[in-house]
Amino acid sequence: MCETRDKELNIRVFSIVIDCNNPNALADFYAALLGWQKNTDDPEWIAVGKKGITPFLIFQEEPNYRPPVWPDNPADQQKSIHLDFAVSDMNKAIEHAVHCGAIVAAEQFSPYWTVMIDPAGHPFCLCER
Repeated sequence: MCETRDKELNIRVFSIVIDCNNPNALADFYAALLGWQKNTDDPEWIAVGKKGITPFLIFQEEPNYRPPVWPDNPADQQKSIHLDFAVSDMNKAIEHAVHCGAIVAAEQFSPYWTVMIDPAGHPFCLCER
């Protein structure tokens, strides 16, 4: 177990990489959802973020990508990570996400957040804060 760390060492989240079969389309979705900019330096790795602010999102092409299922089902592809977004108005955020291309997950488990599914099949949550 790692109990101590060198006080000079600085580790922080820099980016979150999300696998998908169409990085350009998924980057468009998250750029629209978050009001961020899309950077298209490499068609297989497309970043979305705000200049000078981290973390940002990177969408990586994975030719054999299979979308996860929601809710989990042992016989299907499991999600390995999901994103939570704090929102000031849940209804407006849901409407905006749907307008951008997301769908509301058929099953919900809490009145405190709403599970959405992005265009590539990844679940993400809108959390009213």
